[in-house]
Amino acid sequence: MPKHAVELSRKDMKAPDAFMTAAGKAASWVSGKQKAIVGAVVAALLAVAVVIGGMSWLDSRKGAAGGLLYRTLDDADGQISSVPLPGVTVPLFPTADAQYRAVLARADELRKSYPSTEAARTAALASAAANLRLGAFDQAIADYESYLANATPKDSLAFVAIEGIARAKEAKGDTAGALSAFERLQTQSPARADRASLERSRILARTGKPDEARKLLQSFPQDFKESQLRPEADKQLAALGGAR
Repeated sequence: MPKHAVELSRKDMKAPDAFMTAAGKAASWVSGKQKAIVGAVVAALLAVAVVIGGMSWLDSRKGAAGGLLYRTLDDADGQISSVPLPGVTVPLFPTADAQYRAVLARADELRKSYPSTEAARTAALASAAANLRLGAFDQAIADYESYLANATPKDSLAFVAIEGIARAKEAKGDTAGALSAFERLQTQSPARADRASLERSRILARTGKPDEARKLLQSFPQDFKESQLRPEADKQLAALGGAR
């Protein structure tokens, strides 16, 4: 296991390995149980980690922010247990809710203390994921939008925030908002366009618009010839009675 943030020296925080470790933690936290996007999130975060690792982190403000981010992700990587676990060095929490709230507290401290840092922007994603899991959908959306507010056109993690907004809006019953967010994801993130199309068809079918859903699914093989999600698209189409 890597050293905890409180043990990291400035040299450690400057090294790419420390940030790659943090990136891996962030990837698993942000993606949660959505296995389909874990690989994409990991790849994107590792790319960001390499860039950050090459930057100078000798500035005390950035170093402190990086330390808080590491601790936020360490909490996110914790385990649920009511008793001590031999050999486990990650934080332990009695319940999942306690873990999510610990992540929120860490992220909030970082974002308030060092609001202009990249670490604070990344913490917004962790905060959004925790709020999403706690059912605080409006706050999750606000966190995701906060991240996107300062995103560049080529931001490699913007898709995480856009997809998060879509799922939060669907969870709160805002079907139109969810569809709009998935359409945005399909337009702005080519690597996630096939997933966004499938999610749109799923929502359309669920909300009484099977013909619109069928249209998307019928064009899926042509629109996404190389997609590994084609079997899933075929399954959705079959559930709607097949092509007509």
